[in-house]
Amino acid sequence: MTKGKKWVLEKHFQGMPKRSDMKIVEFDLPPIKDGSVLLEAVYLSVDPYMRVFSARLSEGVTMIGEQIARVIESKNAEFPVGTNVLIEAGWVSHSVSDGKNLTKIPPYPEGVPLSLALGTLGMPGMTANYGLVDVCSPKAGEVVVVSGAAGAVGNVVGQIAKIKGCKVIGFAGSDEKVAWLKQLGFDEAFNYKKIKDLDATLKSVAPNGIDIYYDNVGGQFSSTVLDNMARLGRIACCGSISSYNDTKPLLLPAVHGTLIFKEITMRGFIIFSYRDRYPEWVQRNIQWIKEGKLKYKEHVTKGYDKMFDAFVELFSGTNTGKAVVEV
Repeated sequence: MTKGKKWVLEKHFQGMPKRSDMKIVEFDLPPIKDGSVLLEAVYLSVDPYMRVFSARLSEGVTMIGEQIARVIESKNAEFPVGTNVLIEAGWVSHSVSDGKNLTKIPPYPEGVPLSLALGTLGMPGMTANYGLVDVCSPKAGEVVVVSGAAGAVGNVVGQIAKIKGCKVIGFAGSDEKVAWLKQLGFDEAFNYKKIKDLDATLKSVAPNGIDIYYDNVGGQFSSTVLDNMARLGRIACCGSISSYNDTKPLLLPAVHGTLIFKEITMRGFIIFSYRDRYPEWVQRNIQWIKEGKLKYKEHVTKGYDKMFDAFVELFSGTNTGKAVVEV
């Protein structure tokens, strides 16, 4: 009988997640039946949304998350041994599936790593496409501001905005990340930790206002950006990582007056509601990669037992690009 490992949520996080909040548990996997497959994790994803969604889980259950897994035993002709798939199995090393919750990963162009199925060619890349293109409808010449711009979603947003002919301004948390954003083609990039006056900075680089704001951080930063929006501006609310570990609610200025008088559209979304669009966006991103218009970077942590460390690093700004764990 095959044994697997899983990360269990022992206690709900209070503030910054602690190692004692989770534990690794070994478990027995059942023999596979006709139509089923046995999967072994190859890459596991760690994402900021897990911090928020974990509050909805019961204590004692497996931590949520998506992974790239490989079929190592099969009684399902559609998924022969060796097939690479995406599955939301959580933080587990092995799992059994009847095939209904599996997505085959198509062959990628030469040189494109399989792990991108969790990044630029996966959920973060899809989030960037929908939030920028569908929610905000960028037009050539418009000014786009991206917070969390060096993260898995933000860097793709900025690059797509450049493809669409926009002026792109990115904010990240280190000088190294700022340098990378400029390599990607961002017109302006700033280390928000070194900015003394965000309002003045925004007015200097967007004197006529910001047309589109892709918000990954929330908090006071986003309130300041909102004050600098142009008339008929659009805001995609993707995340609020600045407050995920707060233990008290933030007190921020009311936004209604600005939204009304500037006729701003502000919309939140959850990308999992648009899974039917994934194939379209994946092919679009693959084409841009082949054309050299869309670049990528991964922050790879090796070792299944390092899952928690990789997860916590998301909130300290350690990662650049998509964070994945290689088993």
